[in-house]
Amino acid sequence: MLKFANAKINIGLHIVSKRSDGYHDLETIFYPVKIYDAVEILPSNKPELKIWNSDLVADDQNLCLKAFHLLSQEYNISPVQIHLLKNIPIGAGLGGGSSDASAILELLNDYFKLNISRDSLKEYASQLGADCPFFIDNKTMYAEGTGTQLTEINLDLSKYKIVVIKPDIHISTAEAYSKVSPMETEINLKEAIKLPIQEWKYLIKNDFELSLFDKYPLIGDIKAKLYEKGAKYASMSGSGSSVFGIFDNITGLEDLNKYGKVYLPTEL
Repeated sequence: MLKFANAKINIGLHIVSKRSDGYHDLETIFYPVKIYDAVEILPSNKPELKIWNSDLVADDQNLCLKAFHLLSQEYNISPVQIHLLKNIPIGAGLGGGSSDASAILELLNDYFKLNISRDSLKEYASQLGADCPFFIDNKTMYAEGTGTQLTEINLDLSKYKIVVIKPDIHISTAEAYSKVSPMETEINLKEAIKLPIQEWKYLIKNDFELSLFDKYPLIGDIKAKLYEKGAKYASMSGSGSSVFGIFDNITGLEDLNKYGKVYLPTEL
């Protein structure tokens, strides 16, 4: 059984506070885009993960195997072999690992006919990672808390073209959060997103940019180049290192590949 697991971008990301458990409360908007990994499950004698097109380690710390073990603790399911073909870059802030894990939960639910509700799948997903529940419904969401408190939001970018650039820089979530400090903001993200898109760059920010652009100036250069090329809005996604731009059209962007791999996803 096969499923394609898509990526997401973050439109705005504000670090609200640091929690007593070491995590951070945040607010952001998750927006799904068509950059895909492929995940497949097959019968097997033991739980096993095989990964193609990536140097990811296929051990029990991988979220796909964690998803299997999470459900196997509560349901009588037989072992499966998981095949993962990576296309969503890692360390890019695009949610590839979270999307893969959520896809495994859905595949196991369907394959073994477990009849787990969507709400319960999201509860399981929240145990795997902060943005995993988003990929269960896979709709544009305003996220609060650690990223698991989701509210559907009306945002349609279908008339625009989204360009994502992933430079040869890997930023772990731990590294990104170690350099960010909670900051007060007077901007209401849910209201700011209703403004004309060309006004977003003055109001809608990603708090990780402040520290990461200093350490990785290339990422800041990519954002500036996207605006120079005519982007209506550009931002680093999540905790980096990918940068996306939202354009009216994508002509004249051929030279962007000198900054990294260029993805041209369309709407879901």
